[in-house]
Amino acid sequence: MKYKILSLTLIWLFLGHASQAQFNLGKLLGKGGSKSGGLAENEIVQGLKEALNIGVSNGSESASKVDGFFKNELIKIAVPPEAQKVADALRKMGLGAEVDKFTLSLNRAAEDAAKKSKPIFIKAVTSMTVPDALGILKGQDDAATQYLKKSTNDELFKTFFPVVDSTLNLNKATEYYADIVNTYNQLPLVKKVNPNLKEYATQKTIDGMYVLIAQEEKKIRENPGARVTDLLKKVFSQAGK
Repeated sequence: MKYKILSLTLIWLFLGHASQAQFNLGKLLGKGGSKSGGLAENEIVQGLKEALNIGVSNGSESASKVDGFFKNELIKIAVPPEAQKVADALRKMGLGAEVDKFTLSLNRAAEDAAKKSKPIFIKAVTSMTVPDALGILKGQDDAATQYLKKSTNDELFKTFFPVVDSTLNLNKATEYYADIVNTYNQLPLVKKVNPNLKEYATQKTIDGMYVLIAQEEKKIRENPGARVTDLLKKVFSQAGK
């Protein structure tokens, strides 16, 4: 008898959760996903793609303009953490201008690389599936950005790395970096440092792009005025966002 009661309880709990899930999905899709009161699956996917394309376009444009990284404190690339003590020591020696030149060059490389980002993001958006879209729509404020991270980070790194490398050399950031590290390493009683500048700059550029896209995503979710198409308004209003 005890096991029968337990079994009935588990069944009741399962059906209760299933009913709640069905209710939530039904609210969004409408019964069968096609009634006029709800949204068809293709509308949800297309709406999310529109939102992501807007976020990607705005983020890429913002990051790739002059000072897009350098004057945005949220994404500005600083001296690598491993070399921060180098920068601090050189500033105390009156060589702060050299550190500043290096930091500017680092951010110019990021702004240059950001110009290459949009096609990679668009490719990830194009391949979005219905389960991806539903998860994003009902997810956290940065759910779409997290989807892009999983889908694009590796390809962005491969694409950005040679651009960052080239721009670092062109802007003499590599030279400035070598100068400040070598100067520091000649000081007595210091532990020599030589972190990988190119890998660091490339990943920080990618991270900055995600920050900007997350801002755009949150804006679309929270601000109806940012939903610039009828489909965006329909999708996010029915999702309760």
